[in-house]
Amino acid sequence: MDTLLQQIINGFVQGSVYAMVALGYTMVYGILGLINFAHGEVVMVGAMVTMSVIQLLMSSGLPPLLILLISLIISIMVCMALGYSIERIAYRPLRKAPRLAPLITAIGVSIVLQNLAMMFWGREYHAFPSLLPNNSHMLSGAIITEVQILIVLVALGMMGGLLLLMHRTRLGRAMRAVAENPSAAVLMGVNINGVIAVTFMLGSALAAVAGIMVSANYGIVHYYMGSILGLKAFTAAVLGGIGNMRGAMVGGLLLGLIESLGAGYIGDLSGGFLGSHYQDVFAFFVLISVLVFRPSGLLGERVAERA
Repeated sequence: MDTLLQQIINGFVQGSVYAMVALGYTMVYGILGLINFAHGEVVMVGAMVTMSVIQLLMSSGLPPLLILLISLIISIMVCMALGYSIERIAYRPLRKAPRLAPLITAIGVSIVLQNLAMMFWGREYHAFPSLLPNNSHMLSGAIITEVQILIVLVALGMMGGLLLLMHRTRLGRAMRAVAENPSAAVLMGVNINGVIAVTFMLGSALAAVAGIMVSANYGIVHYYMGSILGLKAFTAAVLGGIGNMRGAMVGGLLLGLIESLGAGYIGDLSGGFLGSHYQDVFAFFVLISVLVFRPSGLLGERVAERA
């Protein structure tokens, strides 16, 4: 029972990160029908920039929370600028090209960002500075840390804020209008290029926060960290129904739980043949299963019609 609860807690924490990153995939796909495979690298850049800013400010004598806040703001701004640049330089010129062209471009942008990060920060793993108290608490035999609690609360808050933005603001209505019918949106006076650019910037801001979350949870950052994380978040978006924001949130949390429970019990299920380090298998098993049995995902009926 303790193991089950511990895996559920771990899965919920990991799923919160997946959901944050999956929202970036699903927002872009909902508007452009494009899978932005470079999104995982934006997560990595957010974590790396935060680490660098914290290291610069550590000797300034500023309070740790203020340092973290400054780092967070700078990281978000850098990632938003990066997201805008990616859209403006790599994707906008290919907007009317066959779908294969932007897909290949997205992979190319991902590789370019990885290599730039490797040149700037090096190949080695870096320790992510710990600025927050990270005491552990017992919950019915399971352990949860204060950082994990903060990750879940921040993720839920940001996801709720994003839903409010989408359904209660003029920008959100414009984004939904472009997603539904770009031609009609133009006739209604919507600036499509501006809306798409803002969508990339919003997704990149979420990616920056997600990068800080995952780095604070595991205590390390690496130039390649966005690759697998991005693929898993993409799996979460597909599981929930890519193009559907609620689906991305549900898919992220579900994938985190599936992966964590699988890692906790894979040893028993395989008679000790496989260990918990094979947990990545579950994410890709879920991706294959969804694509085979329900390509539209759990909540993605509209996207299925588009595809």
